[in-house]
Amino acid sequence: MYTLPLPAASGVVPPAPGAAVSPDAELVAQLQQGSEAAFRTLVERYQNRIYRTVLALLQSAEEAEDVAQEVFVEVYQTIGRFRGEAALSTWLYRLATSRALKHRQRARARKRFAYFTSLLGFDNQVLHEPPDHAHPQAQLEGQQQLALLLAYIARLPGQQQVAFTLRHEQELSYEEIAAVLNTTVPAVESLLFRARKTLRHHLSLRHD
Repeated sequence: MYTLPLPAASGVVPPAPGAAVSPDAELVAQLQQGSEAAFRTLVERYQNRIYRTVLALLQSAEEAEDVAQEVFVEVYQTIGRFRGEAALSTWLYRLATSRALKHRQRARARKRFAYFTSLLGFDNQVLHEPPDHAHPQAQLEGQQQLALLLAYIARLPGQQQVAFTLRHEQELSYEEIAAVLNTTVPAVESLLFRARKTLRHHLSLRHD
């Protein structure tokens, strides 16, 4: 899916002989030594999880593909600075959620800019908001309620949306989500509580 040359070896000190090494720790060491095979392994191991996470936040298959590739490009560019303060998976989820939210903010800014420039006479007509991209799962199943729920999830505040996505899309534990968001477990619990409360409120209005 993604093919990039790896940077030259960065002088990483290998683990002591006989020391237990986790698969990800060993993978990081190989990546920092410039192994192209290790990079292919990284992509194969994590590309689906990263893609699904980004897709849940952007709800556009094409945009999710682009952002997921950007994540692995960033890994390629910065793996030499990775020091293992967090798990590799935590670091990847941080990169993915951060890039997805920034991408969405840029897209909204472009829409607003185009709209206002058209009002000011720099275009012949007002730019209408394009229709939202339907989530492939919603298209596949044809479930209106699912599409509606996804739309409401997309409107959640940034950290609530990330926490909800990581919990229900990726099935991360509260501790893992706290690590990704660089916060505490109680804070994650609060984010999820507020997200669920908001979603229940919106869905209940649809049934009144």
